[in-house]
Amino acid sequence: MSQPLSDRTVALVKATVPALEAHGLEIVRVMYDRMFQNPMIRDLFNQSHHGDSGSQPRALTAAILAYANNIENLGALAPAVERIAQKHVGLQILPEHYPYVAEALLAAIKEVLGDAATKEVLAAWGEAYWFLANILIAREDHIYHDLAAAEGGWSGWRTFVVEEARPESAIITSFVLRPTDGRPVVRHKPGQYLTFWLEIPGHAPLKRNYSISAAPNGETYRISVKREPEGVASSWLHNEAKPGTVLKVAPPAGEFFLADNPERPVVLLSGGVGLTPMVAMLEAIIEKHPELPVHYAHGTLDGSTHAMGDHVRHLADGRPNVRTTFFYQHPRAEDAAGRDFDRNGLIDEAWLRAETPIDDADYFLCGPRPMLRTLVTALSMAGLPANRIHYEFFGPADELLAA
Repeated sequence: MSQPLSDRTVALVKATVPALEAHGLEIVRVMYDRMFQNPMIRDLFNQSHHGDSGSQPRALTAAILAYANNIENLGALAPAVERIAQKHVGLQILPEHYPYVAEALLAAIKEVLGDAATKEVLAAWGEAYWFLANILIAREDHIYHDLAAAEGGWSGWRTFVVEEARPESAIITSFVLRPTDGRPVVRHKPGQYLTFWLEIPGHAPLKRNYSISAAPNGETYRISVKREPEGVASSWLHNEAKPGTVLKVAPPAGEFFLADNPERPVVLLSGGVGLTPMVAMLEAIIEKHPELPVHYAHGTLDGSTHAMGDHVRHLADGRPNVRTTFFYQHPRAEDAAGRDFDRNGLIDEAWLRAETPIDDADYFLCGPRPMLRTLVTALSMAGLPANRIHYEFFGPADELLAA
């Protein structure tokens, strides 16, 4: 249990906010440079989120600033802290890793701020860091314990074999994974993801998160992966992973998921590969709550990029409580309205207000950030309470701390 922060520490941390606003990104980049000199620490992170074009340094800068601004009201950060803890569990970050971060952060503050980083300021940030770190460590320990103790659960990395590799569109392929030990797997919550440790020739070990795209069955998992043009991991999976390929996998994690017993109608909204957790949710609803009203809307470029469309249509067939709407941004000549897709363009506010029960439903969204910004804002402006808007995006864990 972390001891409460002293009044002096709170005052000193808040006093550093202007310096963080001016120099925070530089501090974070120096911190990562120091940390990544240690290969053990470097390999804990998804390196695609780092570097000049990566989003993680900017995200962590915003997170540190949010922490400083909310140092007297940390309850406001609770949802983001839970997200970070879940990401850490997926990455298998352990208590012994935290001192490396503390050392690098304090050294970076000193290097960038120079004489302004007095002994008092560094001591205050050290206290503030360990206060938050101990909260995360305690929460992560609880998650690790529950995952290991659950039926089919495990700790650390477990080997799975690719049982099936199935193309879903021109850019998305699904992989069905079964544990090599033949034992059950923990039943994930629909919407959660798996973290993979990939050892690809010519590269340092890579860690990647992929949402589980099927309802839990206790035996296998399915992920559906988009081939990214510059994606080392996704390209390797598309090119090399085939039946018989063995992969190292951490237990399911993530705080974005469908409740066990939904209390209201559900609206699922996805764009692009954001369909993966939505298909898992839709399958789970049909299996466990067959009478629950659900409307699933998905947007994609055209028929060539539309993954799992036939599967979703099959799930909805003969179920009057299940509605589907497919949006194609730029339909091809061979894409037929009413057969392949329902509407041209993007999912927008006007359609949401006209076609979905905003006053009565829970909304789950996953897709590109522009889509999320537009639709989450629209739902909020329509009066939907924040606790009924659930969204996921694929990126660094700390980005929501700035929200």
